[in-house]
Amino acid sequence: MLPSSTSITVLLACVGAGVFQANQERFLTKHPFYPVILAGGSGTRFWPRSRRRLAKQVLALDGKQTMIQKTVERLLPLGAKSFWIITNEFVSEAIQSQLPGIPPEQIVVEPEPRNTAPAIGLAAFLLERLVPGSIIGMFPADHIISDEKKFHKVLRRGIEIATKSGNIVVMGIEPTRPETGYGYIETGDQLDSELFRVTRFTEKPNQQRAEEFVSAGNYYWNSGMFVWSAATLCDALREHFSESAPYLEEIAEAWGTKEFQRKFANLYPKCENISIDYAVLEPRSAKGQHSSKLFCLRADFGWNDLGSWAALYAHQAVQQKEDDGRNVVDGKDFYAQNAAGNYIYAPDKFVAAVGVSNLVVVETEDAILITTREHSQDVGKIVKYLTEKKMTGLV
Repeated sequence: MLPSSTSITVLLACVGAGVFQANQERFLTKHPFYPVILAGGSGTRFWPRSRRRLAKQVLALDGKQTMIQKTVERLLPLGAKSFWIITNEFVSEAIQSQLPGIPPEQIVVEPEPRNTAPAIGLAAFLLERLVPGSIIGMFPADHIISDEKKFHKVLRRGIEIATKSGNIVVMGIEPTRPETGYGYIETGDQLDSELFRVTRFTEKPNQQRAEEFVSAGNYYWNSGMFVWSAATLCDALREHFSESAPYLEEIAEAWGTKEFQRKFANLYPKCENISIDYAVLEPRSAKGQHSSKLFCLRADFGWNDLGSWAALYAHQAVQQKEDDGRNVVDGKDFYAQNAAGNYIYAPDKFVAAVGVSNLVVVETEDAILITTREHSQDVGKIVKYLTEKKMTGLV
């Protein structure tokens, strides 16, 4: 049974009905804010729990709520006018089930995955037509935020900055280690204690470059969370994503007509398969920090991109009240002897760990994963193998 959230449903219904006026100070921002949640990934590195029809974003990996439910709930106090979710055919039904307060037509199902540039681009062209002057926040569906009050404070400032014509705001995370799995933001002029101009974006570096970035002190992890006006993003897409932007614009123009699904199915696959970072942000940064209107807002609100079992272990280990060898175990009961640093998921079983360290063990009804935390980034290769062998029941 998939988790559900009555509180989220009620609040989303209120958003749709526009009844937040009585709580205006708490819930509304000055500007029409529309979160766009990107929920199209397959989450292969969380196999065997994550499958095509039950991907990471619709799993309850950290608590009782699913990742996408957590994402929506933390955005509600920002006064979101309505939510738009871009996803795929495999998890769209699960998302609708978990978020029944979102109108089905605002859960946009890609006919073919084309990465983040076409996904957020379509949302921008739609909102530019439907709500002129709207501010868009782009949010992955699978992040963890520890300090939500600070998150709201930072995001409100980002919204304010994004109302100025042409401004693009990216939330940057101060790096705590030379991570090779994240993109980096190189910052230039510091405008105040929290705000910087952006010099350039660099995709996932090798270990040596990551160490150099951290030592330099002016690099931040790219969180994948952006704020911009719909008009600003549309103009940027027309300039930097010029071959694909007309397709997205034509699809958006057909919204609400009988032609929409046909044009969506025919034109969307023609868009270049590319991230918004490569398509827009990198070429925009080439204009120079004083002309690009790219800004990095320091986001020190306890961010975690749960990209692997090791990342989930690290997040949950620091929250444990008892040390217990820093084992993280989801089981009926647990016994450990000379065992430390293990992540074990077997919720219906008694778990015993003896003489083992730094393992990841995940059991589902039809599969068992055994690896180490060090190699948990390679779990996605299992899904590739299963796909090649046509073992589709396990994918």
